[in-house]
Amino acid sequence: MNFLKAEWRKLIIINYEIDPNIILKYVPKGTELDFYRGKCYVSLVGFMFLNTRLLGLPVPFHRNFEEVNLRFYVKKKEGNEWKRGVVFIKEIVPKPALSFVANSIYKENYVTMPMRSIMQEKEGELLIKYSWQDKSWHFMEITAENTPLPMEPDSEFEFITEHYFGFTKKEDKTSEYEVCHPKWDHYSVKDYQLDIDFQKIYGNDFIGLNNQQPISIMLAEGSEIEVKTKKYLG
Repeated sequence: MNFLKAEWRKLIIINYEIDPNIILKYVPKGTELDFYRGKCYVSLVGFMFLNTRLLGLPVPFHRNFEEVNLRFYVKKKEGNEWKRGVVFIKEIVPKPALSFVANSIYKENYVTMPMRSIMQEKEGELLIKYSWQDKSWHFMEITAENTPLPMEPDSEFEFITEHYFGFTKKEDKTSEYEVCHPKWDHYSVKDYQLDIDFQKIYGNDFIGLNNQQPISIMLAEGSEIEVKTKKYLG
């Protein structure tokens, strides 16, 4: 059953390498950390949630909005296959009702903050910016070429975007849901700016990101997506 349908568009993805020991306590039971070429990744992701429908119905005043999340990557063995997924440290949205639904139904760590976004196309370039406000404003901004490029097999971009499950840790239980979407195109990033206090927004475990340079910056086009109803794994 599909719980949610929407579009995820213009995803800014800022990737950092992190010591696996820092995030082990966040790993849901039954999953293990997923590495890309020996590196453990954590990603700050900002994007537009568009044309949102819950159980097939649009929700008035809650169809189009920004989201910013911090996530890392796990995998779960099922039979002879691996399910690759993500675990969210925190997800930021601009409307309290969104946080209420997500926290109540999916038991994710959603919080509500004022948010705003900029999307501009000029002279063959894209300017995408997502901002959110705690006591002060934080933001992520990218300038990119406005020519979509196909995903390359076995690339870092494929690893980051081809995790189709969400795993949630709630005490000693794990829940799982599937996110369905086609492979995404991406854009060549020319420049970026980032102003965020990771410690303030995400806690002491992530203070090291404040003085750490990203190992890669990406801009994905995104697509229509479907989120299936979650199930509990025990």
